Amino acid sequence: MTFEPVQASFYERSTLELAKFLIGKLLVKETDKGTASGWIVETEAYIGPVDQAAHSFNNRRTKRTEVMFGPPGYVYTYVMHTHCLVNVVSGAENHPEAVLIRALEPYTGIELMYERREKAKKDRDLTSGPGKLTKALGIVKEDYGRPFFERPLFIAEGKVVAPEEIVVGPRVGIDNSGEAKHYPWRFFVKGNRFVSGAKHLNKMQC
Repeated sequence: MTFEPVQASFYERSTLELAKFLIGKLLVKETDKGTASGWIVETEAYIGPVDQAAHSFNNRRTKRTEVMFGPPGYVYTYVMHTHCLVNVVSGAENHPEAVLIRALEPYTGIELMYERREKAKKDRDLTSGPGKLTKALGIVKEDYGRPFFERPLFIAEGKVVAPEEIVVGPRVGIDNSGEAKHYPWRFFVKGNRFVSGAKHLNKMQC
């Protein structure tokens, strides 16, 4: 099965719009062990300069955030609590913004995902969280700075998700972010069992 990356121009849109447009797309990672992929079912937008929850709040420029100051469509990985998380750089150059890929619905390479996620007992456990999905697909911190529109780590066309099936709510795990913790910048597929957490069924629709 062959997948083709979306063009670089796909990422040239506002961060909130990109966070919605990523829903249903296919995240793919090719490795020596094989290829694994999953449909994106949950994202979170981080609009750095004005977003207290973002690493680049107030245009904070560090070795870690440097990639966000470049063009959109590149990989921003970082480690939090020993887990690697993967983001899509968004926004114009020198406007450090990103979209966190928070959950996937497994599609191909499921056996490989189980091999990598040894403690997973069922499919839902493989990719229902930002740290789980990176381990399942073999995404590592060293993927930092790669273009998402080229192999081996890329985003391909996927399923069409109707607007009424996309739900919006506040982001998760950012309690120390002032008013930013209330921003409705989390997007996910209504009722999808791979969405992280169990409270998503009661969120408002966008």
